[in-house]
Amino acid sequence: MTTSARPTHPHRPRPGRPSLAAALGAAALLAGCGTSPSPGTPGTPGTQAEAVTFHRDLEPVLQQRCQGCHSPGRIAPFSLVTYADARAVAPLMALQTGAQAMPPWGARGTSDCQPRFPWKDDHRLTAAQIKLFADWSLAGAPEGDPADAPPPYSPPPDGLPGVQQTVQPVQPFTTAGNDDQFQCFVIDPGFQSARYLNGWHFIAGSPRVVHHALLFAASDAGAAAQARTKGGRAGTYPCFGGPEVSASLVGAWAPGGVPTELPSNVATTMAAGTVFVMQIHYHPAGSTAQLDSTSVQLRFLPSPPEWQLLTTLIGNLGSYDPQTGDGLQPDEQGKVEFRIPANAASKVIDQVVTVPQTIFGFPLPELRLLQIGTHMHYVGRDMRIEIQRGETVAAGDPKSECLIDTPEWNFNWQRAYQYDVPIDQLPRVHGGDKLRLRCRYDNTMQNPFVVTALAQQHLASPRDVVLGETTLDEMCLGVFGALLKQ
Repeated sequence: MTTSARPTHPHRPRPGRPSLAAALGAAALLAGCGTSPSPGTPGTPGTQAEAVTFHRDLEPVLQQRCQGCHSPGRIAPFSLVTYADARAVAPLMALQTGAQAMPPWGARGTSDCQPRFPWKDDHRLTAAQIKLFADWSLAGAPEGDPADAPPPYSPPPDGLPGVQQTVQPVQPFTTAGNDDQFQCFVIDPGFQSARYLNGWHFIAGSPRVVHHALLFAASDAGAAAQARTKGGRAGTYPCFGGPEVSASLVGAWAPGGVPTELPSNVATTMAAGTVFVMQIHYHPAGSTAQLDSTSVQLRFLPSPPEWQLLTTLIGNLGSYDPQTGDGLQPDEQGKVEFRIPANAASKVIDQVVTVPQTIFGFPLPELRLLQIGTHMHYVGRDMRIEIQRGETVAAGDPKSECLIDTPEWNFNWQRAYQYDVPIDQLPRVHGGDKLRLRCRYDNTMQNPFVVTALAQQHLASPRDVVLGETTLDEMCLGVFGALLKQ
């Protein structure tokens, strides 16, 4: 897996992030109007002898945490490979790293949520590394001795490592206008026998308009035939809410998504004759016509896996069951309504879901949670997922725990987070366990994402936001990747 999340709108201004000019101005105030400190005397702050230098101190951190995106030809809008590259944006780097906006990483521990396990490929900076950026900027961004530089950096290949097959729609799709569009694409991968999908990655053909993508598998002959019929010769049809055929979810992608790579003994089995249905949510936002041909990279295991990955979406509830306590929880006024009023600065939506005891008439086996993610839209600011275990509590698992918190939700940086522990240590899920999804929203003009969303729709002030699929609607949705022993 690559070590940096990738934005889906590299050319669109990112709400909530200071402009370069603003960052330079702010840093200039901190650094004495931007002038370099005088050489001083040896041993005093600000001297070349003691100052943090680029080659010795900062360049290794840039290689480890930044250059995966900030290299020539990569997704980031500017490079951070050379001293000249970095010096030009030294105050901006200090500002963004100090705010923990860069490198982007949404899953953070808070006073209310401390997940038990670390995250795979966690590329957050340490406190000492953050201080390096601030000290280097304040010192005038000294270069230091080039002999102190680490070996040249070679960024990892872009996309899914070990990709074996790439699939995409029969023909591109053109978007236009202001209205969100939901389009399904029927893709036949040509599976002549069962395949064991061990990794995948979506490549947005037109990142400016692709809001999110879902990949479904129609694995029985009837569903595959139905999908082909709906797609027709062009292999595509408008759809809303799902593929409109019997199909199981394989994977999801949203802004900031990185390749999904499963452990070497884990896969999702694709039956012979499986047909993919890829649903894409387009958000043209009044832009001129955009041609999109989003593709999916695939990687397989050569034989059946020890563990099967099951991916599911949970949330977006609209009702409440007083008998079980499940569903959308009553708000502070006792109302059961998924609505974020205009100008509400801290509206909380709570949902509770009980894991079923049976599935297809059979007892639900023990599941191990490998991946988890949160999903909201532009009004979302914070989302947390907790579990309250029922009668069955496996050894090592607490009765209740917080699974993930994304306290600085950023629509442009979304991903699934994978626990970095052996499978036998992963959190367990059983029938009767209760999942709580808590989402907090800011529907005011103080939320820069709201400002952006309103501007795209030529609106001047916030409006009430309700549950729905479009960008100016909202969601409170958990993404779960659970393992089932084969």
